[in-house]
Amino acid sequence: MPSSRDAAQYLRGAACGLAAVCIWSGWIVVARLGLRTSLTPWDIAALRFSVAGALLVPLVVTRGLAVDRLGSTGLAAIVLGGAAPVFLANSGLLFAPAAHAGALFPGVMPLLVALLAAMMLGEEFSRAKQLGFALILPGVLAITLGSGAELGSPQNLGHGLFLCAGLAWAFYTVAMRRARLDGLHAAAISAVGSALLYWPVYWILPGTAIAQASWLDISLQAFVQGILTAIVSLMLYGKAVSILGASSGAAFAALCPAMTALMAIPVLGEWPQKQDWAAIVLISAGVYIVSGGPLPRWLQRTS
Repeated sequence: MPSSRDAAQYLRGAACGLAAVCIWSGWIVVARLGLRTSLTPWDIAALRFSVAGALLVPLVVTRGLAVDRLGSTGLAAIVLGGAAPVFLANSGLLFAPAAHAGALFPGVMPLLVALLAAMMLGEEFSRAKQLGFALILPGVLAITLGSGAELGSPQNLGHGLFLCAGLAWAFYTVAMRRARLDGLHAAAISAVGSALLYWPVYWILPGTAIAQASWLDISLQAFVQGILTAIVSLMLYGKAVSILGASSGAAFAALCPAMTALMAIPVLGEWPQKQDWAAIVLISAGVYIVSGGPLPRWLQRTS
């Protein structure tokens, strides 16, 4: 293949990967914006599940629930593991800024996936992944211990919720990997199952505010959460992986912590502190390595 065509292919793959990362970072910022206006975490979850579930019903009808491949435990991991992060991350955004969410949820999640895959699937936890762990851990500690308050502060509650969201998504990812489901099929099962389970509960929850919210707030959350995040980002990510390969495509996740912090500045007026930027750099570098991004030759020889 001519080199000019190689470059064009790479640019297309990189554009898809970057667009997916922008959406992953954007939903965190938009969710915190919604929580600042008139919505609750439960309202945002209802909008996400309703829109994504309705749009993805045809895919579930066509391709089924894949129970033969997932089993009952795997199906529960897909539905609950896909739904829980929405509640946990949105609730955490009530207490901690978007930059912390970007670092501790999508930032730490690849490491949690690697740890679970090593324990449950027997995947090797290579030296490169150990190096990634060594970079991510001090980044997490820098955020949780440098939050400007004593340990156990409300911000730390948000941090814990972000980490729990990452762990729930890790179970989702490992179940999807074990059953060899493609990303959109797994997302469809999760969205439809979450909507069916959640809506009866949502209608009896106290303190919901969707009826009082403006149409602008509702439309923004429905579009970003239910369409861009739950559907479009997965299609873009899948395209990036198909063009660049699994390792290079997954490495784009390393941009998520920094991208979230940058988006939060103009949209939310949240400026990360110096230790936050240092933590973001450490976590992003660790995520890049854990996700299997291309490494220098000297590190490849030790991994």
